[in-house]
Amino acid sequence: MNTIVARHMSADMYACKASALADEPALQELLSRLMGNAGFHLCAADMQTVSEDHAAFLLLMEEGHFVIHLYRQLRYVAVDIFLCAEGAAPEKILQSLRDHFRPEKFRTTYLKRGDFKGGQDMKPQVKTHLAPLRRIHNTGAKVIRLLAHRRH
Repeated sequence: MNTIVARHMSADMYACKASALADEPALQELLSRLMGNAGFHLCAADMQTVSEDHAAFLLLMEEGHFVIHLYRQLRYVAVDIFLCAEGAAPEKILQSLRDHFRPEKFRTTYLKRGDFKGGQDMKPQVKTHLAPLRRIHNTGAKVIRLLAHRRH
């Protein structure tokens, strides 16, 4: 059997743009547009303010589910996308969210759920991306430390 039942992708976005975290109507508009463009069929949508600093968005669709947790003070966003539609591409949705929140660090975990080819769904692919300026800063700091160490 060569079937994958679903694609499950989670993302952690660190040091996000504060104004994007505060603008819930813009996020709701973006989510609505993304779901419409993808052709998903929405069953239910809910937004909950968990605390002053934490909001959660849930979209339940015929094709899966989509959850976002925003932590404003931490400037952190956690995303969970589970799609069981044939040819689903959670990466495209995630890229739009990444463009919206503009994190300095972005980590994704991708699972092929129901992969009947030998349990591959138990081996997630994890990727971490740093924003270019942060990467330059980190590299510069390493070079300075290396040069300082050589002087001693």
